[in-house]
Amino acid sequence: MLFVMVFKPSFKFILAILLAASLALAGCREAPDSGAVAKSVTAVSLAAIAVEAKGFDVGPKVSARTVYVFFDTQCPHCGALWEAAKPLKSQARFVWIPVGILNPSSTLQGATLLAAQDPVSAMNDHETSLQARHGGINAASSIDSQKALVAKNTQLFNRLGFASVPAIVGMNARTGAVITQEGAMSTAALAALLGLQVPVGDPVIPV
Repeated sequence: MLFVMVFKPSFKFILAILLAASLALAGCREAPDSGAVAKSVTAVSLAAIAVEAKGFDVGPKVSARTVYVFFDTQCPHCGALWEAAKPLKSQARFVWIPVGILNPSSTLQGATLLAAQDPVSAMNDHETSLQARHGGINAASSIDSQKALVAKNTQLFNRLGFASVPAIVGMNARTGAVITQEGAMSTAALAALLGLQVPVGDPVIPV
């Protein structure tokens, strides 16, 4: 008689695997294209991003510190960084730059955010919809010009050599060094990266 032993993983074992997987995936990547030609990468330049990228502002319109964030509306890690950056918005101007790398909805929703009268409110609504598994905001009509802007953002993102979103570009407020970082971060880690203070009494959003 043949006895077959069936392995039944415990709940703790499954949870440990899921946790490890989530920690290993700090950002969202574009699906590789086997026929793609090698990218021509240029040096990351704050000035070039300021001139070429089109995004929307969070925080003071006039600030000594500007932080650029390339994001995809379909990226859950971008949503995590969106929340983590909120406690720091009084200390820097965050410019959120939509790109389209994950699926067709990325460009449509990114263009819709750029076309919105209040893109910050629209982004909050979008993230609420995603968390409820409703897919995010619906695409607006007459957004061809904004779709072209998202396409240009994506070209710039690729030209700068980024491999995943979110991609953060800024200057450390303490050292003056230009910094880049791919992937979501906690509020405290983001503050340290940018040389900012974690506001006392504000929630520190983990990732």
